[in-house]
Formats: sequence, structure tokens, C-alpha cells
Amino acid sequence: MKDWFRKKDVNKLLAQSNDRKGSKTLGALDLTLLGMGAIIGTGVMVLTGLVAARDAGPAVILSFILAGIVCAFAALCYAEISSAVPIGGSAYTYAYITVGELVAHLMGWTLLAVYVLMISAVASGWTGYLNNILDSFGIGIPVEWMTIPANGGIVNLPAILMVLFMTWLLLRGTKESKTVNNIMVFVKLGVILLFIIVGAFYVEPANWTPFMPYGTSGVLAGAAAVFFAFLGFDAISTSAEDAKNPQRDLPKGIIGSLAISTVIYVFVCVVMTGMASYTQLNVPEAMAYVLHLVGRNEVAGIIAIGAVIGMLAVVLAYIYAATRVMMTMSRDGLIPRSFTKLNKNDAPTVALWFIGGVSAFIAGFMDLKVLADLANIGALLTFVMVGLSVILLRRSHPNLKRGFVVPFMPLIPILSIASCVLLMVNLPFRTWIIFGIWLVIGLVWYIVYSKIRGPIHK
Repeated sequence: MKDWFRKKDVNKLLAQSNDRKGSKTLGALDLTLLGMGAIIGTGVMVLTGLVAARDAGPAVILSFILAGIVCAFAALCYAEISSAVPIGGSAYTYAYITVGELVAHLMGWTLLAVYVLMISAVASGWTGYLNNILDSFGIGIPVEWMTIPANGGIVNLPAILMVLFMTWLLLRGTKESKTVNNIMVFVKLGVILLFIIVGAFYVEPANWTPFMPYGTSGVLAGAAAVFFAFLGFDAISTSAEDAKNPQRDLPKGIIGSLAISTVIYVFVCVVMTGMASYTQLNVPEAMAYVLHLVGRNEVAGIIAIGAVIGMLAVVLAYIYAATRVMMTMSRDGLIPRSFTKLNKNDAPTVALWFIGGVSAFIAGFMDLKVLADLANIGALLTFVMVGLSVILLRRSHPNLKRGFVVPFMPLIPILSIASCVLLMVNLPFRTWIIFGIWLVIGLVWYIVYSKIRGPIHK
């Protein structure tokens, strides 16, 4: 049991990282685009309409702002600790050096679940936009082959194929996939800008009334739901070992990607809820849908094409992040060593196919809203852990070199922890039950696998 509280030595960890071989190809711009690639996707293109219709009404604008503020607190914490400990593994590694092995394992276990659920949720929403494009060309996919069994279909086949394709792309290496990701992000930003400019001419202020049809509780529930839309900047911290200058560039990528994405989200919400009544937005392809409503079918087609391309970047970023966490846990002996195996392109073959395969299966058979809620609660817990880790690391290693320092310590980390807890309690009780079961499974794995593997010497 004493292993449960064993911590990693920070100085030894940094020395091992400096000695570790491997290509470092990501600069500050690449990291910012990686973060934006992960952040701007299903949240703005799918969840915006669904949350407006079901939870918050036009006040979904406030939901996004509130979720953005919560993420800003967390982003500042991520920026400091990732610049102080530029090691792959994100919250898993931070927990290992500040709290101990058992908590670290559960954080890694949670991160893997969050990333897999994010991949699956994005792929699930992606199918709606793909079908929108194919319909415009008179090519219809049989509805049962793009619908999960719970909704009367057989399987969401396009989602499965998309995830497997992006997995294959990542097998070609970080440098090649980075180039593709950057192109996809620029395409995505272009179509969102097009939506805002064109849609602004069709805004009817009457559609913003009533502004808060579901009250304050609806805004909070909406913030808890759209929190999913901001997840992505945390994925940057998993790329530390691929960054050229992690202590300088990680904070830039984390804070920059979140700031730009938040502004974009607010503009999209304002325009979308102004173009149509919130009661009409309960569709997965809301951006294209509202343009169809105002007769701009040609722009809707462009938006749909851009969404299909842009959402691929989200899947790519999260598969990448998940495999980096898995590799770190594998090196530490908490999961099988086979997940550290690299191919000739320095890509983790076993880890990639495992994450891609599991994500593809879930995308093909589970509901988008359930996936989003589960991803939210896991991400909120990891943000709580990062806030706590910043406070603990300041106390245990006050002289550690930091490329970025959180202002107003310990107020900002405490606000981050408190605001995350506030959003967590607004998630459905069913989500808590499922997530609790997942943590219990993780605990059982740790206890059983630690007996099988025997003691580890780090």
C-alpha cells in the first residue's frame, strides 16, 4: 500500500526527459493550432444548437462565457505547471509528482476516458454534417447505417470509418499529421468566419426573446454541457515531449488557443440564436441548418464541407493526446509496456490502434449527449487536479523554473477548483453513476495489475 502514495522526483523526471530521444517538431504556432484544432469542433458546430434548444435558450451565450471563464482559470494553472514540468502525461504526471501513484493512476484513467469519449462524440456529430453534404448531391446513406441502435438504427458507420482513418494518419508520424492538422484548422476557421459574416445579415433581435427561458439553472446546466466545447487546450500539455521549447511555447499555446476559441464561440452563439428561434435549433448540424432556414443554401453547403474537414482536426488532436497519456502510463508500469512501442515514424503503434479502435466502436453505438456529459465530468475532475497540483508544487518546489507564473496565488487555482465543482454538480445524476463505475474499475485495475507486475523502481 505504501506504493499508492509514492511520488515521482521532479528533478529526476526532468533529467530523464532531456535525455529522451525523439523528434521535437512543434513550435508555439503549431501548439496553438493543435489546441484550436481540438477546441473548435463539435462544441461550436453541434452542441451550440442542442444546448440552446434543450438547456439555456438564447442565454447559451452566457453559458459559453461562463464555461470560458472556468476554463480560463484552469488554463492559467495548466500554463504554469506545464512550463515547470514539460513532460508528457498532462494531469496524470502532475498528480504523480504532487499527490502520489494511486491518484495519478486514477487521473490517467480519467484522462483516457475523456479523450476517447471526446473522439467518439466528435465523430458521432460529424456524421450529421457529412450526410448534409451527401444529400445535396443526391447521395443518401441509408439512415440505419448512420444511426445508433438506441435511436432505431444499426450503427453509425461513417463515424467508425472516420476515426480509423485519422488513426492511420497519425501512424505516419507527428510531422506529417501536424501539417494536415494545421491545414484543417485554417479551413475550419475560414468557414466559421463565413458563417458569422453571412449570418449577421439575417439576425432578428426578436429571436433573443425570451433570453433566459429556462432561468439561471438553465444557464448553469448549459455551461456544464458546453464545457465540453472548450476541452482541447489541455491536450496541448500532453505534447510537451514533441515541443521545440516547451517551457516557452506550452503556455502560449494553451492560453492563446483558449482565448481565440472563446471569442469565436461567443460570436457564433450570438449570430445563430439571432437567426432562428432557440426552439428550432435541436439539430446536430445547427450552423448549416439556420442558413438553410434563411435561404442561403449555397453557404450552408460550404459550412457543411468546412465542418466535415474541420472536425477531423478535433479527432486527430484527441487521438494524439490520448496516446501520449497512454505511453506515459505505460513507461511508468501502470499499464502494459507494449503501449510504448514505436514504429519507424516514432508513432506509438499499439497505443494508436487501441485508442482508435475503442473510440470508433463507441462512436458507432453511443448517444452524443451521453458522451458529452461523461467527457465533461472527467475533464472537470482533471482540472480540479491541475489546480491542486499547482498549489502543491509551489509549496514543494518553489524554486523550480517556470516559463509562466499564475498571478494572485493561490486565489486563481482555488477559483478554478471551486468553479469546476460548481459545474460538476449541475451534471445529470446518471453521469455521476457511470463515471463512478469507471473510477472503481480503474481502482480494481491498479490493485490487480500492481500485484501482477510486482514492484517498480523509478
